[in-house]
Amino acid sequence: MSTKIINAAICSFGLSGRVFHAPFLHYHPGFRFYAVWERSAKKAQEIYSDVLSYNTYEAMLADETIELVVVNTPNYTHYEYTLKALEAGKHVLVEKPFTTTVEEAEHLVKLAGEKQLKLAVYHNRRYDSDYKTVRKVLEEGLLGNIAEAEIHFDRFTETLSVKAHKETPGPGTGNVYDLGSHIIDQALQLFGWPDAVYADISKIRSISRVDDYFEIILYYPASRVRLHSSMVCKVPLPGYTLQGSKGTFIKPKTNLQEEALQEGKIPVGDHWGVEPEKDWGTITYLQNDTWVQEKLPSLQGNYMALFSGLHQYITTGEPVTVTGEDGLKVIKIIEAAYKSSNSGTKIKLK
Repeated sequence: MSTKIINAAICSFGLSGRVFHAPFLHYHPGFRFYAVWERSAKKAQEIYSDVLSYNTYEAMLADETIELVVVNTPNYTHYEYTLKALEAGKHVLVEKPFTTTVEEAEHLVKLAGEKQLKLAVYHNRRYDSDYKTVRKVLEEGLLGNIAEAEIHFDRFTETLSVKAHKETPGPGTGNVYDLGSHIIDQALQLFGWPDAVYADISKIRSISRVDDYFEIILYYPASRVRLHSSMVCKVPLPGYTLQGSKGTFIKPKTNLQEEALQEGKIPVGDHWGVEPEKDWGTITYLQNDTWVQEKLPSLQGNYMALFSGLHQYITTGEPVTVTGEDGLKVIKIIEAAYKSSNSGTKIKLK
């Protein structure tokens, strides 16, 4: 049985389109990187000679052969461009953050359902080696009941991004919407919906115009999950720390796939997304009344699995990828986190 080929179009061929989307749409057997919206510079055809380049979004959406649109434009445009794509009858994969408000996210989810279209969010960090390994540790129950967990996504940079839209105050800007979207999504996948949120969100570099630091605490009946990100971490803390009744797991944060993609490497092959032993996590757990400490081999990461899940979602309706509903939950946590930080109070969730 042959694989259905889905014609896909990308809204931008900047870093996101060139590194995170085009290679996967090109090499995945279920997709064809068919078109791109390029307002000025025409660069996509230098790499993908068969791709069509449209001068306007409207012209691209009018192409009836396009089934999937990837919205990878600045955050504040996600709602508008996703809305237009859905209204044009296209399935949509939208970059994180899904939208800038809960109201926008709810509207898009509702519209996609009404039109029987598939709406997915590009939370690619679910397919990182480190996150997949942490998930396995929890599923196998090696640590017993989890009392505390920390997820860090830290960086060190003394300069602002060259992308002005990321550093200019406005809807959807700041580190909570940027890196926070990733680890909030991971926390919700690992631990479920929390009872309450408390957050401290701030600008800690003198050059920053948008928030570059946050600490978010998710409250669960018998545990706490802390999410942290800062742009002033020259030597970052572990990406993941799990403390349970039967042990501890500590895992460094890695970024193998993004680094490889930026080097122009092709995202296929048995060695893609495989962490070296030096990046494996350390697990300390109780085994037959004896404490054991050992390195735990990491699972293989693979962003291609996101596109495989998306293809299955579109062709079978089975939601095996990051759905619009998942993206909506992340935005609900983000809104609650800002409300908490601004008021200095813990926000209860429904």
